[in-house]
Amino acid sequence: MADALRSRIRTGELRPGQRMPTQARLAQEFGVERGAVRDALRILYAERLLTNVSKGSPATVAPDPGPVPTGPVAPPLPTIGALAPRVAAAFAAPHVAVDALCLTSVALTLAIGEPLRQIHAGRLNPARIDVRVLLPSRDIDLAFPAPVELADGSPAGASATGRLQRRWLTHRNAQGQVLRHNLLALRGTHGIDVRVSFRALPFTPPVQLYLLNGAEALFAYYTLKRSEAEIDHEQVEMYDAEGVRSTLFAFERGAGLRDSTFVEQSHLWFDALWETISSELVLTD
Repeated sequence: MADALRSRIRTGELRPGQRMPTQARLAQEFGVERGAVRDALRILYAERLLTNVSKGSPATVAPDPGPVPTGPVAPPLPTIGALAPRVAAAFAAPHVAVDALCLTSVALTLAIGEPLRQIHAGRLNPARIDVRVLLPSRDIDLAFPAPVELADGSPAGASATGRLQRRWLTHRNAQGQVLRHNLLALRGTHGIDVRVSFRALPFTPPVQLYLLNGAEALFAYYTLKRSEAEIDHEQVEMYDAEGVRSTLFAFERGAGLRDSTFVEQSHLWFDALWETISSELVLTD
């Protein structure tokens, strides 16, 4: 939704100073809940494309929408809004290299959507795309999501833990399969040399890390929150991380010693995990 509305603003379909449609109308148009509408509007507000974003009245297109903040001078933003423009910029290179370490690949799968649209529209034309993704192994006990202990201090039980693990595994596999399918499809449609690889980690990553073309490192903490969800027709209280809403920090090679060192060390760390303690990962149900 944020991508579609951003495009309308950039092309002038929504003019500077014009009021946006109401949240109810946007929810109906895109077939989503109001919460998703508010998330999309907040992304565009963070990019300085909208003003007056509140629950009380429709947002307004900024008088002079500037470029989307990028690079190390950009303020930290939620992953859901900050990752996509950086990935799209990386896809302007002839050889695209994306490395990701995460709990699931949902944020990367969403972010890849924008450069895929630009490739299909003829605005981007990379010759080669290499994507490597490190995800937790299905054989470990995840640190999170994890069930909340009962009031008397006894464990919530293996049943809740098992349900959470199965839900995470289904989500991990589905997102990875979508990511791989969408990228590999470029071989047939555009003749692009695409390679997508997954490996499994023997631990739950406390952070998510994205490395773009050897030049950028994007980093976010997985901050745990208490939440509740219905799983197999039962309510389960859990500690979990909202990865797509985690604040993403950007570092760029050549933007000073600190940034360059962070990018370099992040690549060394990722390569070490990939080549040593990680194992083959097969995305099966």
